[in-house]
Amino acid sequence: MHEIAVNEKILAANDAIAAANRRFFESRRIFAVNVISSPGSGKTSLIEAAARRLGPRLPMAVVEGDMTTELDAERIGRCGVAARQITTGRACHLDAHMISHVLDWVGSLEGLRLLIIENVGNMVCPAGYDLGEAAKIAVMSVAEGDDKPLKYPALFAASPVLVINKTDLLGHTDFDMDRAEENARAVNPEIRILRTSCRTGEGLERWCAFLEGNALAPEDSSTR
Repeated sequence: MHEIAVNEKILAANDAIAAANRRFFESRRIFAVNVISSPGSGKTSLIEAAARRLGPRLPMAVVEGDMTTELDAERIGRCGVAARQITTGRACHLDAHMISHVLDWVGSLEGLRLLIIENVGNMVCPAGYDLGEAAKIAVMSVAEGDDKPLKYPALFAASPVLVINKTDLLGHTDFDMDRAEENARAVNPEIRILRTSCRTGEGLERWCAFLEGNALAPEDSSTR
């Protein structure tokens, strides 16, 4: 009982900071997304693809979360997009307090409309921590099991969008795309599913259209 009470207190404190972060983003009309997956799903490559395609015409920035190193932020920076690394040390997820520390930097980026936050590679803990984002985006790859939505339902239930990445590897795995989509919709009937490959380019236009469409949407629009 004591452990449950402590966890509830931690989450309540996080939610209060997340609410302040959300007010910050909304007041500046910044569409902030929280990209979550297990390690190796290709989420950094998806963000790179968005940076290369959208960066020249859409003011955007990226916050990279990782336990160590600044490698991912350096990758995004080479795409010509502003990027900031948060190293979490032993923590296996970002939290709202960590994001609050980069808001001055975010606010200094004139005209910013899109902020992509890449969480630490983990499907469990990040799903439970609100960062103040407009939407969580779940990512899985065909190199993983098609039962991931059933094993980690909290993430898929909280995400309006699922990206199934690395479709170029389908012929080399036992991944069943139809079953994966069925499992995702069993957890979240309204989830929008995008199939992508950063190697072949499949689905990347739809991925970018989702990000850009919401970043440029009228202020009172919900996530599309």
